[in-house]
Amino acid sequence: MEDVQVLETIIKSIVSKPELVKIERTIDERGVLLVVNVDPSDMGHLIGKKGATIQSIRTIMRIIGARNQSRINIKIPASEGERGDVSIDQRIDDLAS
Repeated sequence: MEDVQVLETIIKSIVSKPELVKIERTIDERGVLLVVNVDPSDMGHLIGKKGATIQSIRTIMRIIGARNQSRINIKIPASEGERGDVSIDQRIDDLAS
């Protein structure tokens, strides 16, 4: 659970509404999946310009995962109403193609 605490600390220091940050942790055949939910108004802060902020966070989490012999993946649902249906990552990929 160290991974959830580290991710939560990082994200809460970035967003303007830290009390609304929720992280769900599941383990599957791919490794550890951390689903991050933030207030929709904080989505831009979390993703950053051209995705730089979230990529940096993912890099840090991969290092933590490697230290614990696990693969950590981060998913950001598009919004509370679409939880798990379409992620921000999928929307960015769709816009790029």
